Amino acid sequence: MTQPLPRRRMLTASAGALALVWMPVPRAEAVPAGADCPAPPDFPAGVEHYRQSYRNWAGELRADDVWTAVVRTAQDVVTLANWAHRHGFALRPQGFRHGWAPLTLTAGTDCASRVVLVDTRRLNAMELGGPGAEPGSATVRVQAGAGLEALLGFLEAAGYGLTATPAPGDLSVGGALAVDAHGTAVPAEGEVRPPGTTYGSLSNLILRLTAVVWDPGAGAYVTRSFERTDPDCAALLTNLGRAFLTEVTLLAGPLARLRCVSRVDIPAAELFAAPGAGGRTLESFIAASGRVEAIWFPFTARPWLKVWSVSPQRPPTSRPVTGPYNYPFSDNVPAPVADLAGRILAGQYELAPALGQAQYAATAAGLLATASADLWGAAKNLQLYVRPTTLHVHANGYAVRVPRSGVQAVVHAFANFYTALLLAHAARGRFPVNGAVEIRVTGVDDPAEVAVPGAQAPALSALRPDSARPAGQVAVWFDVLTLPGTADANRFYREVERYLLTAHPGTRVEWSKGWAYTDQAAWSDPDVLDRAVPSSFGPGWPIAVAALDRLDPARVFSNPFLDRLLRS
Repeated sequence: MTQPLPRRRMLTASAGALALVWMPVPRAEAVPAGADCPAPPDFPAGVEHYRQSYRNWAGELRADDVWTAVVRTAQDVVTLANWAHRHGFALRPQGFRHGWAPLTLTAGTDCASRVVLVDTRRLNAMELGGPGAEPGSATVRVQAGAGLEALLGFLEAAGYGLTATPAPGDLSVGGALAVDAHGTAVPAEGEVRPPGTTYGSLSNLILRLTAVVWDPGAGAYVTRSFERTDPDCAALLTNLGRAFLTEVTLLAGPLARLRCVSRVDIPAAELFAAPGAGGRTLESFIAASGRVEAIWFPFTARPWLKVWSVSPQRPPTSRPVTGPYNYPFSDNVPAPVADLAGRILAGQYELAPALGQAQYAATAAGLLATASADLWGAAKNLQLYVRPTTLHVHANGYAVRVPRSGVQAVVHAFANFYTALLLAHAARGRFPVNGAVEIRVTGVDDPAEVAVPGAQAPALSALRPDSARPAGQVAVWFDVLTLPGTADANRFYREVERYLLTAHPGTRVEWSKGWAYTDQAAWSDPDVLDRAVPSSFGPGWPIAVAALDRLDPARVFSNPFLDRLLRS
């Protein structure tokens, strides 16, 4: 009998308010194809396939009755790729659908489109390999459909972990690598990088990978392994879904114990003060711990600041935790927040200040009520804190690369610009933003951190080092969140994007989030798509695009948006 696969649906809250809470529900049995939706011709025997609806994280990109195949082995992917090539179909790998950008499907895709989604979540085996090049490090071989939470749990059980990871656990390894997924970490003052770790993206941990690529000699798609030293590997390390990875070998370092202290008492004016102001500034926390995140709800005076620090022994004031997701007030939307969100979705956008205040109040009260303002435990349990039940919002995303000494200046300038823009819109009766600003800081993808001579840097990673910029670079990540469909949001995001691209030339987009805004839509501005994005990667952009085209000349692993973006 077919096993149920997760799908998501929207639930209604009390009093008619619409709460953005998504829950897994069993997949319905395959729907028989009608005359208006013929089954894919000559579909490979033994590969399960069915029709289902597709929704991305924020529910903004929807496709109904898409043909979906389930792969369990790398050979299944090869079989599907050669079938798709013969029949003029495209294959789009999908894991947990935790993304915003149209890298998997584009709007208008349906069961009549010559597209098959490929559910990779059964392709999830993992095993420890030998040690890495640095003493104390380890390697782990993992298939691309494995979940990030499962991988981190597997490593923890063996005494290993990663320096930084994305906050959600419901990401597939392949999906995370496709978009250079990252956490927040730079070395604290005096900190020595642990062996087998990186302060950059997960893509920088890859030692080797296996992908399904075109073999001109065989005249067919085959699996091929790429070492980190292979020039073509540079394009595959962060591939935007333009390639199909089946497994990777990653580095891991010794398991760290972390302490995470949350603060809600520091005014934004102090945290984001001008450089040299002194006091409790963001750069002071970075110097002390290296790992910070600021979550600043709109129309509030004090952000939620998280500060992680390496702490082998539990501090007396810290509460020990043995599992991830330790902020239940954030994971499960409180009723006051859900009510306000529902009213905003119904068109009462002027409630944005009230929603910001409610989110701050729920955070401050929740940290106290759940004793979660000072936590300690294995790294994974403090690094993962976003569940599928978290409020689903639209998010833009950008990485501004600066010398480490320039972090406070960049954050200060952005905070001033954002505040002025928010208030200017409000003065005109517009409230386009009702979610938080999130600020993180990471290192860059330094290939030297894998300790393999000749290792390639991920060519399309937002964290790829730039030889034209100063040494000691870090990246400051800015995300601005709002409920999907909020009036004037795209106009606001366009103004933010223009500011960042003008004030900080070379700013790179966060692939999984929103970018290339017009006043009407994301991923649509031709100047950003054709000029700003490619130029931010310099001469490495056309080289990477050419490699992806050569490895998949039939564009089996593509979609119309990627065809538009990754033009040779």
